[in-house]
Amino acid sequence: MKADATLDCVGLYCPMPIYQTAKKIKELKPGQVLEVLADDKGIKEDMPAWCRITGNEMLGIEEEHGEYKAYVRKAK
Repeated sequence: MKADATLDCVGLYCPMPIYQTAKKIKELKPGQVLEVLADDKGIKEDMPAWCRITGNEMLGIEEEHGEYKAYVRKAK
């Protein structure tokens, strides 16, 4: 999936990936996609919940070798 920006949260644990995502998404324009890299499995539940609360769109999460790539589209 193509992202407009990437946020590396590898090595960070709850709640820091969500906190960093909230900060980074403010830099994007509506409709742009943020890729969040993480190795905390909590992101599988935390990111969709954060998107529901904030109105941003959860596009999906890919898992490979214990690392996760979460894709979020900034709300319009």
